[in-house]
Order: sequence, then structure tokens, then C-alpha cells
Amino acid sequence: MTEEQKKLAVVETIQQLGQTSTPAGESNIFCMTIIGQVEGHIVLPPQNKTTKYEHLIPQLVAAEQNPKIEGILVILNTVGGDVEAGLAIAEMLATISKPTVTLVLGGGHSIGVPIAVSSNKSFIAETATMTIHPIRLTGLVIGVLQTFEYLEKMQERVTRFVIKHSRISEEQFKELMFKTGELTRDIGTTVIGSDAVKYGLIDEVGGIGQAIAELNRRIEERKASKGGAKA
Repeated sequence: MTEEQKKLAVVETIQQLGQTSTPAGESNIFCMTIIGQVEGHIVLPPQNKTTKYEHLIPQLVAAEQNPKIEGILVILNTVGGDVEAGLAIAEMLATISKPTVTLVLGGGHSIGVPIAVSSNKSFIAETATMTIHPIRLTGLVIGVLQTFEYLEKMQERVTRFVIKHSRISEEQFKELMFKTGELTRDIGTTVIGSDAVKYGLIDEVGGIGQAIAELNRRIEERKASKGGAKA
């Protein structure tokens, strides 16, 4: 690489990542970030920070197929977004054969909740928050009864997924979801770090170190079980 190419590479790294160098070396862990708003079937305005679900799904398929990738770490700091896109991501994570760990940093709100609980083990930072509220529909509504039934069925899908993949009871989840007075001009509840663990929504309070340590532990367990099966 010439001196000019090195300079261009540094400039590109600064533009893309805000830093002059990136950690070198291949990792056996695939890190996937879900930041801002989960963008689904409708393209959001360019000023919105979004994570497009059509970008994530091929990454998860590739991680599942790549023998060098032994575990998947998902870092969330999301306000929520498209319900069906969020559920699609959550379902994919829940059905991956390799060990998965999720870490909520900052926030894992709305449809971020099913994604956060979809892994083998979930962590939340002490200061991170999660907002649990009923599904809302924005835009033109045609046929009030039909729209209500559609929302009710979609809400049931979200609730069933969260109950299945966490330790929270259906009664507790619905109580948090329909609580009044907690959120300004809305119904729902915002839970912080240790409260999310107390309710059984998230497994443990922790940060990046604990999340990676847990993922590595599960990777070693999987290797050991495969070795035992061969023997």
C-alpha cells in the first residue's frame, strides 16, 4: 500500500467511524447493532437515525452459515419502530443455532423489547431503559373495527413472543403495558436496568464485558457438547 493509499484509508475510517484506526484481527463473534429506529416497509426521513431490517436479515443468515462465526452479540439502543420488521428480526435471532446474547444500552423501547429478549441470554446496562406500551398506529385508518382487530392480533403476537422468551408473566407484562399515568399523554411503563431484571424481562444487569464473557462461555459449552457427541 502506497503512502497516498494509507492516507485515503485513514480519511475514510475517520469519515465512517469517527476514529483513525480500528481493532485488527478476526473475531469468532459477530456483533450486530440495532440503533435508532427500526425501519421496515416505509422509508423514514433522511434525518432519522435508522437500522434497516433488510440490511440485518442477510447479515444474520451469513452469520448462521459462516463456520468461523461461533456466537452473535446484539447491541441495542433503539426507540422502536416497525412492528413486523422488529418481530422478523426477533424471530430470526430466536431461531439461530449459534449462541446469542443481547445487550440493551441506552434504550430498548417498544418493538426493541422482543428483540432484546430473543437471545439465549439478555443483559441491560444499569442506566438503560425499556418502554413497554401497546402498539400504536399512525396514518389513515379505514374501517375502525377491522383496524382494531388487526392491532389486537398484532399486539397478541408481540405479547406471546415476549412471554415465551423471557421470565415475565403475561399478567405482569400486560400490567406494565396498560399502566396509566406513567408516561405523559400515553399508557405504558418505562423500566430502568434493575427493574427490567426484577420483572423477569431481562436476565441480568451488565455491560459489554459481562455480555462477551457470557457469549464466550456459551460458545465453549457448545464446542464441548459437540465434542462429546462425536466421541
